[in-house]
Amino acid sequence: MLKIGYLGPEGTFTQQAAQRYTRNEQEADLVGLPNIRETLMAVQRGELDLAVIPFENSLEGSVNIVLDILAWEVDLMILDELVLRISQTLMVSPGANWKELAEIYTHPQSAGQCRLFLETHLPQAKLYLTSSNAEGANQARRKGKTAGAIGPLEAAEIFGLETVLQDIQDKDNNFTRFVVVGKDTNHIPAAHNKTSIVFSTEHKPGSLACILDIFNLWDINMTKIESRPSRGQLGRYIFFIDIDGHYTDPDVRDALTMVQRKTNFYKFLGSYPMAETEQNL
Repeated sequence: MLKIGYLGPEGTFTQQAAQRYTRNEQEADLVGLPNIRETLMAVQRGELDLAVIPFENSLEGSVNIVLDILAWEVDLMILDELVLRISQTLMVSPGANWKELAEIYTHPQSAGQCRLFLETHLPQAKLYLTSSNAEGANQARRKGKTAGAIGPLEAAEIFGLETVLQDIQDKDNNFTRFVVVGKDTNHIPAAHNKTSIVFSTEHKPGSLACILDIFNLWDINMTKIESRPSRGQLGRYIFFIDIDGHYTDPDVRDALTMVQRKTNFYKFLGSYPMAETEQNL
């Protein structure tokens, strides 16, 4: 039986993504862990077969801790991805007046997705960031009627809270991309694929442009580029790139070979089936 980890405990958006990913699996054991690092490390140690983790949100961008861990701390591959529409819910203890809340507990990504709502409707409430939305709901329940939480509707049901407002995110077009990671290196091409890499270049003019020109030369569509500090000298960065295609495609293979030659740090993060967003379902 596959053991698949997710950012827990029960009542997180990542649990919803893990449940969706495993709905076609007849035998899969879902395991909630307290934070993203521990979830990925459990796969690295072989305690889990796979992990489902949040990777990128349409409003708040990438989950930086995931990028950093994949680049520097583990030797894992992205094997699949899925995209979920995210609806943020404000929840309180039964009978509480949400307009008089003094504290709000939620995950940093959810806080960012509801920034305008919080500033407009709950300016008096102090914001407390938690390791997961489920933990935020748990903290709100423990604090009583002065505290509220933001997260998935299921968290209110699990922790005995009352739902007062739904869809409080600042934009309706709120989607999160989740990735499935593991040690499997058998990347079988699907009908539509995506490939992810991370690299650094020499610190001189035109170095990054040289890499981007390689994808242009091979007519490969780049769908994402993002920089993160290199954990070395200030002002030095590593770059995460997603491109269309599978590494077994001749053009992709040749382009990646050239990129590897032109970089001073290079890490292949996987080729995997491209997810359909719910906008296209």
